[in-house]
Amino acid sequence: MQKKLTITVDEEVYKGLHKTIGPRKISKFVQELVRPYVVRPNLELAYAEMAKDEKREKEAMEWAEATFKDIAHETA
Repeated sequence: MQKKLTITVDEEVYKGLHKTIGPRKISKFVQELVRPYVVRPNLELAYAEMAKDEKREKEAMEWAEATFKDIAHETA
């Protein structure tokens, strides 16, 4: 569900947003900018969901194993 929010910004900021981001795109821009600071994801749940993706897990394991092999051949 979306909620409407009215904020007050300096005229120069408003003009910059309007010119740079574009009209009708400012809300999305502000939401994407602010979201990481106010919405904390449930990382445990997110990692559990990622682990269910067998293809992704297989690719990650192959990458990790290849990386370890590369490191084993390096000299100090």
